[in-house]
Amino acid sequence: AIATAILLLGSVHVESFIPSAVRTRTAIISSSLHEQRPDNEAITETSRSMISDGEAINDGSTTVPEGTSSRAAAADKWIKQDFESQSSTTTSVLSANQEYAQKTQQLLNNGPIRGPTNVIVYDTTLRDGTQMESISVSCADKLKISQRLSAFNVDYIEAGWPGSNPKDEEFFHRAQTELDANTKSKLVAFGSTRRKGIQAKDDAQIQKLVECGAPTVCIVAKAHLWQVTDIIRANPDENLEMISDSVSYLTSLGIDVMVDLEHFFDGFKFDKEYTLKCCDAAVKAGAKVLVMCDTNGGSMPWEVDEITKETVEKFGNAATIGIHCHNDCGLAVANSLTGAKAGVGLIQGTVNGIGERTGNADLCSIVPSLALHVDSKMTCNDNLDEITSLSRYLDETLNRTPDRGAPFVGTSAFAHKGGLHVAALERSPDSYQHVDPSKVGNKLRVLISELSGRQNILGKMKKLDMDVDENTVAERSLVILERVKKLESMGYTFEGADASVELMILHSTQNYCIPFRVLDYTAQVYDTNVDSASRVMSKMENDKSTSEGAVIKTNLARATVNVRVLDDPNHEEDDFLDRLEVAEGNGPVDALANALKKALVPSHPALESLQLIDYKVRILDPAAATAAATRVMIEFKDVCTDEQWTTVSVDRNIISASLNALVDGFEYALKGVVTGCFIDDFE
Repeated sequence: AIATAILLLGSVHVESFIPSAVRTRTAIISSSLHEQRPDNEAITETSRSMISDGEAINDGSTTVPEGTSSRAAAADKWIKQDFESQSSTTTSVLSANQEYAQKTQQLLNNGPIRGPTNVIVYDTTLRDGTQMESISVSCADKLKISQRLSAFNVDYIEAGWPGSNPKDEEFFHRAQTELDANTKSKLVAFGSTRRKGIQAKDDAQIQKLVECGAPTVCIVAKAHLWQVTDIIRANPDENLEMISDSVSYLTSLGIDVMVDLEHFFDGFKFDKEYTLKCCDAAVKAGAKVLVMCDTNGGSMPWEVDEITKETVEKFGNAATIGIHCHNDCGLAVANSLTGAKAGVGLIQGTVNGIGERTGNADLCSIVPSLALHVDSKMTCNDNLDEITSLSRYLDETLNRTPDRGAPFVGTSAFAHKGGLHVAALERSPDSYQHVDPSKVGNKLRVLISELSGRQNILGKMKKLDMDVDENTVAERSLVILERVKKLESMGYTFEGADASVELMILHSTQNYCIPFRVLDYTAQVYDTNVDSASRVMSKMENDKSTSEGAVIKTNLARATVNVRVLDDPNHEEDDFLDRLEVAEGNGPVDALANALKKALVPSHPALESLQLIDYKVRILDPAAATAAATRVMIEFKDVCTDEQWTTVSVDRNIISASLNALVDGFEYALKGVVTGCFIDDFE
């Protein structure tokens, strides 16, 4: 195979860019293949075998298209990254790379896949997902997300369109050196069929796909006759040639090709014969996967079922049939699952369902549904308990607020509020849960509200492992429940403030001691500028330097807090002292938080790792204008443990409400720290 490639490439010295270990393995594979098939087929299969092992190398087909040298150069970089740079361990790296690639592509290489028994998971978060409004992701973040998706073990990661923007070109370039072999073997470069009037080998966008070095390419093709004639204004036969030429050119280079058939379902309903001709053109050119796209998101599940069955029947023995759904009717997940039931073997989707317009099919719903309710075999099944973590990681990286109500992965997915539900759950977790939340890395939550029953409170008390008898627990649970209902009638809400509920329960026990007490406080706001526009601009800067180099502080709030705390930071003595501290901040609440932390840290060093990560205010009775009651919710995080909690308070004085929520948050952080009791000294 190498000798043939040298003859075909002429002046290009193939051995100069292929490591010796790879050359040896190529010769061995080539020798065995030559015994079974004609030379040209053997050479091509050799090249594809290497691609399936996560490598990129020019094949030895009898005609070498233009751009082959650039393909080889790209392959050189990828191969050297994993092999030549570690020549002493080349054999072990090859074995690892081969194992990773087999896990990713062995199903496709062994023939078409039929769902729902086996399903390949294809993630397009980094390409289609980033088209959602208000989402922007840096190249560095795309690399990190790729690694996280790979660790979860999705089969394919569609990382971008290298021919459309510099960021995606940068990604594939950096991937060569910054991603591990496992992740690189899963990468897919997205593109389109060649343009009208030119050949694929001359299309600049196609060449970008070749040069990016990804082992798999997915190209989008028009599969709707009206879209062909009226939108891209091409001759129907020319569109078929565009599909065939693009696929055959890429496969001739040993690249695995998938074809996204855009507007497939709408096109099928418009002119079934032409849409199937598009499928036929792609399959005959060598496409491994035909992806049926519900591009406009308007297909109904029964339509998807009928069309998928017919498509699988016609082409399911020649290629794996995939599906790509949009959520414009709220049916992307349902249509994807319907497709799998009808024989789809590859499902495209995004984490958390992000995507253009109303989003794409949500893999965080599809994967658990297939694994737990359909019993589909997927390579990521063993990592299913990490899917909630993956969902939240993506939201955090993209700076999005997680959807609390998201199926399987939302914080409310297994949250129970009604008293009857909680009572039933005590007898059997299956009474109001379709799966065990731990299987998807989530957890059951019992909510406390005015709709709660006594069982909700009892559940919380059991979770705290309180050392009290059952009669006392029953009595106190009723008292706490009545207090919750009274407070919620005043505007409190405890559904998202578990920390405040736990503190309420702890305060009802005789053996709990509060770790500190705020004796008094003041908060001042001062300003010398009454012009709102210029004042806002100045507050956006923490410091402003004058022309002389002096620094003018723009903090316009100052708070004083007087607290009673333990004198001994090791909590071995019961002596306490009053500590008065002053701090500044960007506003009165910020100043109070800074002063409170400053006063408590000397006695409670654990608070050094405490951060305030969210602050929400809601006016409860707007008709009361400036005399309205205000509800404040503050979210905290311990950066050492990653634990997060939320507290709530209501007051007609927004400063008082804020301080009460702050105090609860700091106290919750210390609930397991204080061993001494000095509550009597406070009275």
